[in-house]
Amino acid sequence: QVQLVESGGGLVQTAGSLRLSCAASGRTFSNYVMGWFRQAPGKEREFLAGITWSAGRTYYADSVKGRFTISRDKSKNTVYLQMNSLKPEDTAVYYCALRNSLVGVTTPKYDYWGQGTQVTVSS
Repeated sequence: QVQLVESGGGLVQTAGSLRLSCAASGRTFSNYVMGWFRQAPGKEREFLAGITWSAGRTYYADSVKGRFTISRDKSKNTVYLQMNSLKPEDTAVYYCALRNSLVGVTTPKYDYWGQGTQVTVSS
């Protein structure tokens, strides 16, 4: 099994920044992707960003490209999501996830999920 624990959420004003962290532990895989998703009330879970663990290739949704940056620290088994220029519409529960495959990065079909962390952007 894999455990994913997110941290770093909170309340921030419009145009502010937050950095989310997701620490992974447990079973390891040879080729996998770490992703960040969010879900606002009444909406479907939305892909935001993904990174291949080995090569560090990144993927972004158009809605966050240029504002959010995904990165990873292999030594800490941690993936980050740096969020800048936050808007009220970014308010949601943010999840990190692991997909045991290098395909389908932008789909919600990930194998393991964290518990989520709330991000609230005030206007």
